[in-house]
Amino acid sequence: MDSQQASVQGNKLYVGGIPYRSTEDDLKKAFSEAGNVVSASIISDRMTGRSRGFGFVEMATEAEAQAAIDRWDGKDLDGRTLSVSFARPQGDRPPRREGGFGGGDRGGFSRGY
Repeated sequence: MDSQQASVQGNKLYVGGIPYRSTEDDLKKAFSEAGNVVSASIISDRMTGRSRGFGFVEMATEAEAQAAIDRWDGKDLDGRTLSVSFARPQGDRPPRREGGFGGGDRGGFSRGY
């Protein structure tokens, strides 16, 4: 295992494809089939409060995290296919794009003309 891979491994998992109606308790229950779940969180949209369809699960050990990947990656949960992998540390992510909603100058009459 090289040092890059070692920094990625751990017991925190990224979970994509979570059914929109699923709760964090549903996620904990499903992942407990692979071992002891420390925490589960589903990311929600700041504006609407609705699930964005992905989240994170922290398992008690790296071995249990691997077991959860083996159990759930590519498998169906309530009609959606989950994508499960080791979560990357925040520093390893590409920088976020500036702009999007709520930022930037859109012209118009806001310049005081």
